[in-house]
Amino acid sequence: MPFAYYDRLSLRNKAIYRRSDEITRIDLPHSELLHPLVGALRDALESDDRRAVERAASLLARGILKALGLPPISVRVLAVRPSSSGEELHGLYTREEGEPTRIQLWMRTARHRRVVAFRTFLRTLLHELGHHIDYDLLKLADSFHTEGFFKRESSLFKQLVPEQGGSGRAQDPEESPPERK
Repeated sequence: MPFAYYDRLSLRNKAIYRRSDEITRIDLPHSELLHPLVGALRDALESDDRRAVERAASLLARGILKALGLPPISVRVLAVRPSSSGEELHGLYTREEGEPTRIQLWMRTARHRRVVAFRTFLRTLLHELGHHIDYDLLKLADSFHTEGFFKRESSLFKQLVPEQGGSGRAQDPEESPPERK
């Protein structure tokens, strides 16, 4: 079932939306090779060192994109999330003609200025990479927030943070996925 904004899209964009919605998984070849980079990102966040977080996020993004056969993009980690009207920006994907494609992520919450939880930060990174994957791997003309988009993001997360045994709980149960805006 399409999200509410679907009705406001042009016929062309509705077709792109439907195509996006049909794709529910991204297979990450040899995802286990990226698990140490995921651990390094967790450690960097725990160290509360912005530069270390930026390095770890950049290396993980580069590894994911390389595994998918895509060129690397710039990842920048900034301190406190920008906010307005009680909403916080978690991440930003920027793709402009003639400019390098980049992702910006924020590692601290706006209200309390606390370091973002690992799962939230990783999901935000994967969310922004999802837009890049939509354009460069899936060759979609636009990157819409569809159910398929969020399922693709989750499929990447599950490959990078596999569940333990039969408990059904992820390795880091500290927080639920971030609210989508």
